[in-house]
Amino acid sequence: MARQTRIYWIHAISPLHVGAGRGVGYIDLPIMREKVTGWPLVPGSAVKGVLADHHKATEKERESKPELRAAFGRGGDEHANAGSLVFTDARIVCLPVRSLYGTFAWSTSAAVLGRFRRDLSMAGLFEKDRLPEAPEAGPGQALVPDSDGSALVQGGRIYLEDLDFDARRSGEAAAWAELLAAQVFPGDEGWQAEFRKRFAVLPDDAFNFLCETGTEVNARVRLEDETKTVAHGALWYEEALPAETVLAGIVWCDRIFGNNGIGPAQLMEKYCQEATLQMGGDATTGKGRVRLVFSKEGA
Repeated sequence: MARQTRIYWIHAISPLHVGAGRGVGYIDLPIMREKVTGWPLVPGSAVKGVLADHHKATEKERESKPELRAAFGRGGDEHANAGSLVFTDARIVCLPVRSLYGTFAWSTSAAVLGRFRRDLSMAGLFEKDRLPEAPEAGPGQALVPDSDGSALVQGGRIYLEDLDFDARRSGEAAAWAELLAAQVFPGDEGWQAEFRKRFAVLPDDAFNFLCETGTEVNARVRLEDETKTVAHGALWYEEALPAETVLAGIVWCDRIFGNNGIGPAQLMEKYCQEATLQMGGDATTGKGRVRLVFSKEGA
């Protein structure tokens, strides 16, 4: 599978709302989250649908272009299929968190990195011994690649939202910062350096807390067409992942139906390329602008 498999990254350029329908709490329109961990995610079906739209894979175009039909499928008759490109859900890797120093941190945790390491290894994208171990921050600690070069550290401490941590240098954190920076910002040394300066591994409990409280929640209203005043009862609260959020999933090419000589490598090379896309809701308000980045195996 490794030759037909890539990591894909979602880097939010503006706040990202991929909704879960009506909420039961004070947030009327929450984002999608994993059931067990409560961490944010973007469904693989949403990624595939947005990418299909980017490549103009309408039903008419799919009928006339075998590559589009093979990649994204077709519907409507007994020959319908789901398409050969398979996307797992994009799961959180780094959550941006407001910092008293350095503006914001790309935060993660040992549980997040450990699971991601397992996924990369099982998918055959990296040799297991090439992947750094997931560093575990102790209570009240935050691990950084370089305490002297970190933009987040002041007086040996890091201040994120209402939390503060003792900064500790970690070789494993440095290795992860290097790997993630190269994957999310390929060829852009400036942003790779910015990522390393703002990378921090937090205790699992602190990261879980920030995933729950560190998202954006905005009040929205609907105006009356005639008076341009707020319609009665038309006030709701909507959640979004903040700009700079980084999520990752895996994409591979499954069986190709009616391939017409089309191979997996051909589909991956054609459709799994970096793109700037609109994802989720609120496109007219500037939300949901993302970079979709694909990494080749072992890159």
